[in-house]
Amino acid sequence: MAEGSGTAADPWLLTTAPGSSAYTMYADPEANPPALVCQVGSTTLRYHLSAIDDLHQWLTEQGDWVDLGAADEKKEPVPGTVEAWGRSAENPVGGWYGLRSGYRGRFGMYLPPLLEALGRAELTTNRGTTGSAPSGVVVWLT
Repeated sequence: MAEGSGTAADPWLLTTAPGSSAYTMYADPEANPPALVCQVGSTTLRYHLSAIDDLHQWLTEQGDWVDLGAADEKKEPVPGTVEAWGRSAENPVGGWYGLRSGYRGRFGMYLPPLLEALGRAELTTNRGTTGSAPSGVVVWLT
């Protein structure tokens, strides 16, 4: 379960899938549009708040493990990854979930650990174990 309640005063305390960085997130439903605020060191990223439910729905539709594919805004994401979906014209917001130009990327880095903390996805860092998913992937939980 997630540490924190997801408010600005008590944000969710999270760690990236590789376990290399700690960060916080909280919901800001009063923002226009409603936002998910991600604080990584001194950098603030903002995503559409609907990303939580939308990403869970998309993962459920995939029916299998999905690569995270985290990438900065200026880099092309690998097709079929969480990152690529978070920028696709085919997703429910019709493009970028990131709201802050110049800081719209890394959707595949920061959203899946939140879904896992909320009990809505599973991350793995398995490498080459027979019968396991590859490293750095996410799968939905129903």
